[in-house]
Amino acid sequence: MRALISVSDKSGVVNFSKELVSLGYEIISTGGTYKALQEAGIAVIEANEVTKFPECFEGRVKTLNPYIHGGILHRRDKQSHLDQARELGVEGIDLVCVNLYPFKATIEKTDDFEEIIENIDIGGPAMVRSAAKNFDSVIIVTDVADYDLVLSNLKNNTNTVEFRRDMMIKAYEHTASYDAMIANYMNKRFNNGFGTKQFIVGTKVFDTRYGENPHQKGALYEFDNHLSTKFKTLKGEASFNNMGDISGAAKIASAFGSDNAVCIVKHGNPCGFAIKDTLLESYTEALKCDPVSAFGGVVAVNGIVELDLAIKMNEIFLEVVYAADFTEEAIVELSRKQRIKLFSQGTTKLEMANDAINFKIVDGGFVFQDSDVVGADEVKNSELKTSRSGTEQELKDMEIAYKIASLTKSNCVVYVKDSAMVAVGMGMTSRVDAAKAALRKAADMGLDTTGSVLASEAFFPFRDSIDAASEAGVKCVIEPGGSVRDDEVIAAANEYGMALYFTGVRHFLH
Repeated sequence: MRALISVSDKSGVVNFSKELVSLGYEIISTGGTYKALQEAGIAVIEANEVTKFPECFEGRVKTLNPYIHGGILHRRDKQSHLDQARELGVEGIDLVCVNLYPFKATIEKTDDFEEIIENIDIGGPAMVRSAAKNFDSVIIVTDVADYDLVLSNLKNNTNTVEFRRDMMIKAYEHTASYDAMIANYMNKRFNNGFGTKQFIVGTKVFDTRYGENPHQKGALYEFDNHLSTKFKTLKGEASFNNMGDISGAAKIASAFGSDNAVCIVKHGNPCGFAIKDTLLESYTEALKCDPVSAFGGVVAVNGIVELDLAIKMNEIFLEVVYAADFTEEAIVELSRKQRIKLFSQGTTKLEMANDAINFKIVDGGFVFQDSDVVGADEVKNSELKTSRSGTEQELKDMEIAYKIASLTKSNCVVYVKDSAMVAVGMGMTSRVDAAKAALRKAADMGLDTTGSVLASEAFFPFRDSIDAASEAGVKCVIEPGGSVRDDEVIAAANEYGMALYFTGVRHFLH
């Protein structure tokens, strides 16, 4: 039996090779892997002894040879293949262990195109694909984490076709994602990221209980490793819908740096938000905005949940609490509620992946775009359009309201007072309806919007929204501007003695 081992990641490869030798395998290797195994005292055959041809073109050609690929690909169940292999002097290769040149690490550390090109693996993917195609006879290993699994199956005579099939699928996933990464990089470098083909690749983190509804299957996938390293399950099982709500709530709660921000979300929409001196105060104020909707909701906490906050949270039913972290006492307290789910990042403040791209499924395909981001100085650099300017507190509230509006489904308006959201209207077909719905809810909750700041993620097409804002006691408004009736909107704001700011940037979210 023969095993071909050629790896960029050499973690565990020496021990893996030793174990294979003890099981009767001859080892064939190349380059740095050959040297590492030889230095470890392992009997190893250099690839060019098999190929009968030297490495050439500065190592670009090593294993692209019939003695290698014939050894991998010939069928052991066909006598004609066995006869031809014998005639040609091709010896079988029964296990291929390959992981590829570190293209991702290369593009992260350099912009040198020549170096990047040289870190595109050719022989590796070819061997992986050959071994995967002939999985009926050959084991293909592409993941260091699978070494022990492979050895266990070999030692226990469980090297079944089902096992090799699983390894085959993993191998093709490996080469497909590798090629997708290269194609996406080249399109980003030369076509602004919008090539003829767009590849979206994710790695499975876990199965969700089901999809949006019980009859649908669902699973969580990640682009890089953010979720596998910064999503820790402390209690419960995250559902498909939970993950959407957690993401939305965390984006808002984390949008204010190290501030003690708390966001409450229900069905993808924020129904409470506040920033106060402590997380307990923030949650208490956030809950006031809409405690009815908060029942059964998802809470994101930009900090560590301690016992006092946990006790307060347990006053109502919350489905999910997602936080930077929890104290042990807080976990014990919250766990008294049987149905609550607890997830953390294991950090001191929420950290987001800040994905560079965004896409949405449409019938027959998807639309793809750069991610929308509220610029660091977007609110700070907004243009005052009225004679009255905002107070220091209004400017703080303006930033909060604007960021929440930008991360909330359009059409949307947000009212903030004293660093807490007091009203929100979202997902409406008209901005006026959004404003009316927000104010009606605030009235139902007994919340006073007098002195609040109003933010809209898109321009007001008419002055009627300013008229309604004045009736609600709004003193400061921030919006993108850009309407043909901006002059009428500005005039209305001046008429009511409001401060009005234009950012010049629209943040629709559909």
